[in-house]
Amino acid sequence: MTSVPHEPDTPEPLDTVLDLAEDALDRGDPSGALDLCMQILDAAPEHPGALFVQAEAHRDLRLMHDAEQGYRQVIALTPDHAPSWSALGAVMFDSLRFDEAHAALSRSVRLDPENPEAYFWRAMLRERRHDFNGAARDYRRAHRIEPIGFPLPVELDEATIAAVVQSALSTLHPSIRSYLRQVAILLEDVPSEETLLHYDPPMPPGEILGYYSGVSMAERTLDNPWSNLPSAIVLYRCNLQRIASDREHLLEELRITVFHEVGHFLGLDEEDLKERGLD
Repeated sequence: MTSVPHEPDTPEPLDTVLDLAEDALDRGDPSGALDLCMQILDAAPEHPGALFVQAEAHRDLRLMHDAEQGYRQVIALTPDHAPSWSALGAVMFDSLRFDEAHAALSRSVRLDPENPEAYFWRAMLRERRHDFNGAARDYRRAHRIEPIGFPLPVELDEATIAAVVQSALSTLHPSIRSYLRQVAILLEDVPSEETLLHYDPPMPPGEILGYYSGVSMAERTLDNPWSNLPSAIVLYRCNLQRIASDREHLLEELRITVFHEVGHFLGLDEEDLKERGLD
């Protein structure tokens, strides 16, 4: 758990409730953490530790506006709390506000050169700027500080990607493979902002592993020539490399991503893909 801001005048019972809130967050129960934080904030509305854990819980629940407001409240109370600056930078990154993310993450690194979260998110920013050497340095810094929480990305070369894609496609029915001859399979380092904005709300830049661009087979019609334009499946190398814990895991994630995007080509929606274990 990231260190919370210190509140010197907090009565012992509130400290105990805050410990319980942190434990709930660590167990994957952000809703329970929120309930406990509200108990503290009812008694001490400007309690920085409770505000920080509350913001972390909102972030876990993907309530990004609430998370941002919470981190800003903590920063207003304790301007030198580096974890709040790095968490704010992460929220800015996921909200596609990249310049603001860079400013917040840089502030966090200056305040605490041993904050791994700041280096990790700054590495993703560097990837978007195609500064891959700088990204590698920041990933190594985060890993050195906290090896378990921030594993190094597993490198994925083009030859391996091509082999895994070919192997995955070879397991499909011949009729599907024949249709897929019309679909280009492309490799990009990171998703474009335009692609991320196709989703509502926009997709967080670090989470999308692949994207199908085009009209699905189920939606193609002879009376709409636009529906028969060339399609493409795009795979995002940096995100795939980061999501995997080891090479075997990486190759499995790549295989699942290929099948996921083929599913979109065939007309399956996200719920259909989830039922098939391809989410």
